[in-house]
Amino acid sequence: MKFILDILRGIVIGLANIIPGVSGGTMMVSMGIYDTIIYCITHVFKQLVKSIKILLPYLIGMLLGIGGGALVLSYLFKAYNLPTNTAFIGLILGGIPAIAKHMDKKKLNKFTIGIGILFFALIIAMQALKVQGGASRVLTPSVFTMILMVFVGAIASSTMIIPGVSGSMVMVLLGFYDSLLGSVSKFINALKSFDFAMLVQEGLILLPFAIGVILGIFFVSKLIEYLLKNHFTATYCGILGLVLASPIVVLLNANFASVTLWQGIVSPITLAIGYFIAKKLADEDSHTGGEAA
Repeated sequence: MKFILDILRGIVIGLANIIPGVSGGTMMVSMGIYDTIIYCITHVFKQLVKSIKILLPYLIGMLLGIGGGALVLSYLFKAYNLPTNTAFIGLILGGIPAIAKHMDKKKLNKFTIGIGILFFALIIAMQALKVQGGASRVLTPSVFTMILMVFVGAIASSTMIIPGVSGSMVMVLLGFYDSLLGSVSKFINALKSFDFAMLVQEGLILLPFAIGVILGIFFVSKLIEYLLKNHFTATYCGILGLVLASPIVVLLNANFASVTLWQGIVSPITLAIGYFIAKKLADEDSHTGGEAA
């Protein structure tokens, strides 16, 4: 049962990572699995079997979420923008009680609270001052493109794993979002139609990107593990500030011009559903002890 629940958590993380303005790291925190994932990533070589056993369902879910999201989410955001956004706001808000439980109330002081406020303000400021993304880049297989994709993947993953910072938004700003999402869609369609030439072409773009993602996740996770080990309360205050800013960022990215009356009615329902799912997944993880490597 836990394996299935962890796959579902991975799907939520995968979906979040491809939505500009939403952070996969935020979803990890909201579902109470952030510390576990960070620990397993940084100890994957020391405790290989245990780390892989814990990370595997999350990875399966993330691949399903990213693959399915690339095909479905663009339609949902176009046709049902506000209800889709409020569902993710619910997913974020549903995990806040779990985050609060992590913090040692005795160690809260002006400094740690100030860190939370600073990170909250930083995310809002970044959103308010954001510039339009560059023109979408055309990606064709070449040695230069493959090397470039490694660096792009490392940048994307380092933001994906930090709560409140959207890796996909960074990809939009760099001009790679549409191109990479298109490559994922083409790769999936090539799998369906057994188009080997297209699989190779898109694979030469996506594989180096995936390598960069893995490298970025590993090194950023090392930094986060150090902060959690040596400055736990301050780090979680910062995380809470990032997470609390995320719903505001999502709303600022929502397309209110397309909202209809029935969407306005449905949106609070999707928010409540998202909240319930996140809280349920976080509660289930705490009941099972979070399973550390």
